[in-house]
Amino acid sequence: MVTKKAPAAHAAVDAALSDLAEGEQRWAALGLPERRELLDRVRELTREHAQEWVDAAVGIKGLQGSSQLAGEEWISGPYVMAASLAALSETLEAIDRGRSPLDNASFGTASDRVTIDVLPTGPFDALLLNGFSAKVWLQRGVDSAAAKASAGLAQLNPARTNGIGAVLGAGNITSIAPLDTLYELIAHNRVVALKLNPITDPLLPVFSKILAPLIELGAVRLLTGDAEVGGYLVNHDLVAHVHMTGSARTHDAIVWGTGAEAEERKQNGAPKLSKPVTSELGGVSPTIVLPGQWSAADIAFQAEHVATQRLHNGGYNCVAAQALIVSSDWPQKDQFLTALRSAMANAPGRRAYYPGSDDRVAQASTAYPHAERLGPAGERLLVTGVEPRADEPILSGEYFAPVLGVVEISGDGAEFAAAAARTANETFTGTLGVNVIAKPATISELGAAFDQLVEDLRYGTIAINAWTGVGYLTPTASWGAFPGHTIADVQSGIGVVHNAWLIDRVERTVVRGPFRPAPRSLLHGEFALSPKPPWFVDNKTAAKTGKLLTAFAADPKWTRLPKIFASALRG
Repeated sequence: MVTKKAPAAHAAVDAALSDLAEGEQRWAALGLPERRELLDRVRELTREHAQEWVDAAVGIKGLQGSSQLAGEEWISGPYVMAASLAALSETLEAIDRGRSPLDNASFGTASDRVTIDVLPTGPFDALLLNGFSAKVWLQRGVDSAAAKASAGLAQLNPARTNGIGAVLGAGNITSIAPLDTLYELIAHNRVVALKLNPITDPLLPVFSKILAPLIELGAVRLLTGDAEVGGYLVNHDLVAHVHMTGSARTHDAIVWGTGAEAEERKQNGAPKLSKPVTSELGGVSPTIVLPGQWSAADIAFQAEHVATQRLHNGGYNCVAAQALIVSSDWPQKDQFLTALRSAMANAPGRRAYYPGSDDRVAQASTAYPHAERLGPAGERLLVTGVEPRADEPILSGEYFAPVLGVVEISGDGAEFAAAAARTANETFTGTLGVNVIAKPATISELGAAFDQLVEDLRYGTIAINAWTGVGYLTPTASWGAFPGHTIADVQSGIGVVHNAWLIDRVERTVVRGPFRPAPRSLLHGEFALSPKPPWFVDNKTAAKTGKLLTAFAADPKWTRLPKIFASALRG
């Protein structure tokens, strides 16, 4: 049923799309230098309005402005936006000079795939994220020469535009919507109608200021409204392509409809929305803990690491860990789970801002009446004894709430590693991200078996002794589900975003980090200088460090580094 407000909302959509149809011609006429100038201006505006951005995000999420948790909003908001704009600008400069964005990249191999080093990309990365690295794996059959030739995607022929793209923004991480808009505009050469998720409507004023150069050109339009408005937008005749971030359930409602109609359409292969759709849809992300002999400090740090993987942003992340896979034969299993309970219980309290969170926690509590309630108000659930079966509620659907399960399987060494990969691939819904935690000595002992574990995991981002969120924060890394899904079985989505070097035919990103923070890393032979990362939920200086990092990403200078290091070391 169309509400009385719908005609006015539809008129706003019509007007925006009409503007974009004209703006597409102006965008097509712009050369790469002019496009780069626009991106540089947007980056400067991101710096200028970063505090306003964070203030709005903090208000949405019910945080105190002085809370250390505001660091999440700095780092996953204006920081990654500014860093991504810088990387995209450099890509356009390379193409304009007749070079490939990958001309200076380092290539390698992993099994039968070619890999590209995407972190670190220069001395600043090497210092600020010392000990962290990332590689993009290309799909089978793509060699380095082909990768160099195709890098740049639609910007290799900038005058050839591809119509209007509709972007349905996410409601959780505030940089998702503008970053998806940039990817549509640059990677696919489509002008963009961005409809914000209603949760993030308070960000409309600041996004309007930051994206003003693109809005004034007519290359971007911002819209607000409910699901009915979103439905009108994506089905509009002027929209050529749709990109969305959300849940698989929302995707299917848009593409196939609901109820019996959707089932009939799927059976007949007749989607309700017939235009191309790409998506990032989350899933049930595993964290695999490989058994080894850990010190008490190792156990405490990695327990905080797992707590962060679940509780960052209150648990409302598409790639939040939802279940651990641990060995029932690991002698230190109980010690680790005890430390994990403590880390989850003692993480800073926060409001359940995302709609339906309390209901989803209640559903998990009903499904698992033995679940332990942790946290200041018992709002966090730890569910032990989860069977490795695809019909387990905690493995078959994304709770999008602070709920963490523990799956135990037997074995040690290579046997456990192979079984863990099978469990993650076959019993967990979705393919967006998987974390692997292992002592460096364990990785060395496993050798080829560890490499096989990484290769076997069918996930778009694999993080080894890091959180997959690092992949999200790395502009030159790809972000999205493992390739191969279809709209009929969408899992964690179709396509990739971010990918600032505009690499074609990506399979996955593999991130690595230090098992221990500095200085313990150095004392144990790990050449990593990074202290506790600022995205850890218990990092006491995260807000200050995040603000300093944002200023650096917007305007990199050597003189900014000492303050960043001083703040980070106090975390």
